[in-house]
Amino acid sequence: MSDSIEQITEVIRNFRDERDWKQFHTPKDMAAAISIEAGELLEHFLWKTNEEAEARIESHRPEVVEEIADIGIFLFELADNLNIPLGEAMLRKIQKNGEKYPVEKAKGKHTKYTEL
Repeated sequence: MSDSIEQITEVIRNFRDERDWKQFHTPKDMAAAISIEAGELLEHFLWKTNEEAEARIESHRPEVVEEIADIGIFLFELADNLNIPLGEAMLRKIQKNGEKYPVEKAKGKHTKYTEL
């Protein structure tokens, strides 16, 4: 099985369409689903130190992986529903971020681009 964005999106689309779920997958609901799944991922790390979070990843890896997958599935579908070529959009955003965060100013820093 390939893992290209387009091919994964097609699998997601087929899964959804076989169940006649597109009617429920409005942009608002897809965005909410992404946020909810991100919250479920965040629960694994809430109130934990970095060391505790690393231990949690090790001890609950399958659950963490599934939450990340849920976020990705909903994101890919939302982009598809809005006719957004996700791979192209991501590459453009990385390029834009590169302009906002040039290596010579941003390397090793967590400073927001407006303060570099």
